[in-house]
Amino acid sequence: MSMSSTQQSGGKSLHVIVTGGAGFIGSNIAAAFLGDGHRVTIFDSLARPGVERNLEWLEARAPAGALCFVRGDVRDCDLVRSIIGAKDVQLVFHFAAQTAVTTSLVAPREDLEINVLGTHNVLEAVRQSRAMVPPMLFYTSTNKVYGSLPHRESIETPSRYCFADTELDRYGICEQEPLDFHSPYGCSKGAADEYVRDYARIYGLRTVVFRVSCIYGPRQFGTEDQGWVAHFMLAVAAGRQLTIYGNGKQVRDLLFIDDLVRAFRQAALHIDTTAGNVYNVGGGPTNSVSIWHELRPRLEQFADQPLQVQLDGWRPGDQPVYVSDTRKAERDFGWKPQVGIDEGLRRLWDWALELNQGRVRVASRPKRPPLRLPLPQPDVAFAGPSA
Repeated sequence: MSMSSTQQSGGKSLHVIVTGGAGFIGSNIAAAFLGDGHRVTIFDSLARPGVERNLEWLEARAPAGALCFVRGDVRDCDLVRSIIGAKDVQLVFHFAAQTAVTTSLVAPREDLEINVLGTHNVLEAVRQSRAMVPPMLFYTSTNKVYGSLPHRESIETPSRYCFADTELDRYGICEQEPLDFHSPYGCSKGAADEYVRDYARIYGLRTVVFRVSCIYGPRQFGTEDQGWVAHFMLAVAAGRQLTIYGNGKQVRDLLFIDDLVRAFRQAALHIDTTAGNVYNVGGGPTNSVSIWHELRPRLEQFADQPLQVQLDGWRPGDQPVYVSDTRKAERDFGWKPQVGIDEGLRRLWDWALELNQGRVRVASRPKRPPLRLPLPQPDVAFAGPSA
């Protein structure tokens, strides 16, 4: 669809659905759209410990009548269709998921049902939407769809792993990397990833997949299984001992939550280009760090004391090094990370301290220009087979 076939939404209030909207990413996305004057419906099961605090945080800052909460499970097909398929919905963010590799190993069927069947329910609700134009759909996939990257040789240095290929080490993993699902979690997220991508190709839906790396920031109630950066911060702030899996030299690129929110906003503004595409979204090489050898000095500086850890074996499918090549996102919608790793970690540490001391508060919203999305004209025909 060309830009000539779109109109600016101007001051019109959008209706935005966020599945998993009480979670870390979801609550930050919801806050951004509420702050821009749009209506937001959060669909969440509240199964993850701590997320009810995020819901309270959103309710405290939302203008009257702007926020609606629906407690539900994405496996409930009829409920999903009734919420997402409503005729006034223009934008859907699908974040509801089973998010831990370890959980998928002990409960693989539940992992499949939530991540694959749940995503299929969301896709069908968008495809069969009662709106004149089906809403845009953004989905968070994961770098785990690339597996453990066994064909990518890595080099061990005193503090980290590096790619042996100098070009790869300079830019990171791009979207052309072969998919290699490893672990039930990798399989379920990868299958959902491909479903979302294919619904754009087959049904002409405006779907976008973000294969995200390590997202971190305030409102992330991280655990040992998922959200490891926040888990480290929260554990150190509370004086709890950490367990490091592997040798601590594994490298990840970290992306601060504000940069991810901005990526979603910019991709939505450029939906004529981004629809049907997959993007690797992470901090990139400049924001890469080894999970303990290079992160440890920063944590010790925050805590003002040396830290002791317990070492354990490698986890299934763990990548010695993963760094996102974000050049496609920069080419297509002008995005690249802006929050440096040291600034981002400091902001997360400040929030972790507030949380540990029981004084987390509703933060003021940073000033930014309001989102004005390009919306298709109602009479625009979509490419691909009809629904």
